[in-house]
Amino acid sequence: MDVQSVTLMDEMGRTARDAAAELAFASPQSKQSALEAAADAVWSGRQAIIDANALDMEFGAQKGLSPAMMDRLLLDEARIRAMADGLRAVAAQADPVGRVLAEWDMPSGLHIRRVASPLGVVGVIYESRPNVTADAGALCLKAGNAVILRGGSEGFHSSTAIHACMVEGLRHAGLPEAAIQLIPTRDRAMVTAMLQAVDYIDVIVPRGGKGLVGLVQREARVPVFSHLEGICHVYADGEADLAKARAVVLNAKTRRTGICGAAECLLIDRAFYARHGAVLIEDLLAAGVEVRAEGDLLAIPGTVPAAPDDFGREFLDMIIAAKLVDGVDGAIGHIRRYGSSHTESILTENDATADRFMTRLDSAILMRNASTQFADGGEFGMGGEIGIATGKMHARGPVGAEQLCSFKYLVRGDGTCRA
Repeated sequence: MDVQSVTLMDEMGRTARDAAAELAFASPQSKQSALEAAADAVWSGRQAIIDANALDMEFGAQKGLSPAMMDRLLLDEARIRAMADGLRAVAAQADPVGRVLAEWDMPSGLHIRRVASPLGVVGVIYESRPNVTADAGALCLKAGNAVILRGGSEGFHSSTAIHACMVEGLRHAGLPEAAIQLIPTRDRAMVTAMLQAVDYIDVIVPRGGKGLVGLVQREARVPVFSHLEGICHVYADGEADLAKARAVVLNAKTRRTGICGAAECLLIDRAFYARHGAVLIEDLLAAGVEVRAEGDLLAIPGTVPAAPDDFGREFLDMIIAAKLVDGVDGAIGHIRRYGSSHTESILTENDATADRFMTRLDSAILMRNASTQFADGGEFGMGGEIGIATGKMHARGPVGAEQLCSFKYLVRGDGTCRA
């Protein structure tokens, strides 16, 4: 790691620590005001953001990014409006800091409260999606945390323009500008510097592909909230409603193929297939999806043989793996073997079958008769998310403002002494 990156990390880390100390007791009104002003700045500055994004789109094309990655990178007026709306939604949420999570009295005379408190300084490393600059900045601020952002090189100009709007919001509310910092260089050495910044950063959140997340998980010396891959399954049970199943399967795969909540594997109960035939596969083929199948499904015209590693693979493209299974237990067994603990959906009208699916699987998000594309903090009413966590410590599923808090114990006595 070069001296320049260490020096920059030290400077940003120190100012982030100072900002976090001030944010820990910032009023809910000041944080709300900052986010509302940032939303106004994003919308009024939308042309500057679009112009910056055009530079990034050109850079991405030159790098040969896939269509899915280019879609993640793109910012148009509709997406900028959604970004501003997301900032306002987070602003309007109840402040998570200071919530009393539990309280009780002890025979000793002590009164004990467990109270939500900020984590401190959050580091976010992300690829392609420049809107993360706003989402992560907003959620960290709402939870009283300072944040250091390291956007992908392909979204450098867009992230810089969005970050300027976030700083404008902080300035408007009189909060420290170092509360939301963006690393001002494409130098990859800064990623290593962040991962080793144990004196400054309390948790790292990576958002990107398997390569980035794997690197962070291997090399980080601070705790990590992350998921390695979004290998999401949809299981069509024998008692699924056909119309619901057709709509959900198409949406789960094709709405946006480049997001971690896109379905990557379709499991069909043999009873469903006997009753309804190839309709789900034919719908996908008609929509332009490449269906990589095995067994009896290969008899469907247009399917192609699945390679051994296509099950348990995150395509992030108009490709899906598909196979027949023997009932819900067959689906559960497949998902346990190939899943990534992200999101799974069962399509069924049978309550007992749905309960079995949801009880016996331990993915972060389990759905019934709903598209996996809903695996998103905004769709969960969180105003947005800083990422999806599939680990089992502290945060799971969409990581919103509440999940960016820890807690502390406040204990009150009255001259109370331990015997």
